[in-house]
Amino acid sequence: MTFRKVLLIAAGLLAPAAAHADDCGAEVPCVVEDGSYRIEMPVSGTPKGVLVFFHGYKSSAELQMKHRALVEVAHAHGLAFAAVDGLNGTWSHPNAPGRYRDEKRFVGHVLDDLVTRFGFNAKNTLVGGFSQGASMAWYTLCQQGNRLAGAVTFSGVFWNPLPEPKDCVADMPPMVQIHGSADKTFPLSGRAIGSDFHQGDTFKSIAIIRQQKTCKPETVVQKVIGGVSCDVTPDCNRGEVALCIHDGGHQVRPHHLDAALREIGF
Repeated sequence: MTFRKVLLIAAGLLAPAAAHADDCGAEVPCVVEDGSYRIEMPVSGTPKGVLVFFHGYKSSAELQMKHRALVEVAHAHGLAFAAVDGLNGTWSHPNAPGRYRDEKRFVGHVLDDLVTRFGFNAKNTLVGGFSQGASMAWYTLCQQGNRLAGAVTFSGVFWNPLPEPKDCVADMPPMVQIHGSADKTFPLSGRAIGSDFHQGDTFKSIAIIRQQKTCKPETVVQKVIGGVSCDVTPDCNRGEVALCIHDGGHQVRPHHLDAALREIGF
């Protein structure tokens, strides 16, 4: 070994590529056990956190990163945007039609990787999702909410049979659920998918979260978030739970994400 190489090693200039955070990103998937995700940092400044977003049915992490409006909203809040990749364009959360992998385990690997590779942790990691991806975010909130700082979800909740409150961790962070009253794809009351599967009811799902977070139902207040009327329970163990219902259909709008992130303190 040459003297020059010894000096470079001592200076840390020949550290292995795997030790660098920039070995994966929006164009290059970050590979973890059981799957992968893509991530893009804000253009300027050190990110203050990360929004982990689960795509809708028949989409992908690659396609989600092309939804630039959502990525840019996250960046405007100083957050990195991480798009998690489902298998076969779908998610295998509890009671889902697909059975392709253990999603709780996979998400755990993603959260672990965000810690070791980028330094994000339970104080600045949020989850979000749209449609079936929102359902994934709900189950992540329920199963691993103690590892999260907040959740913003659109047009999707638990699936039947719904979990019991005791099936979820008590240490869940603040959340905002945004849903359309005219949604026909994932209606507020849910709908049957084939003969064996059924999307859950939004109101019953939010009640499960509120009960396990030991919210006080008598403290529900009306609030407008992003131009949408919301029922907000502010008196919960780790921050409020908001259910916001607009008159539109199956959609996710960037300005709703912007307002919801502000609402939960990001």
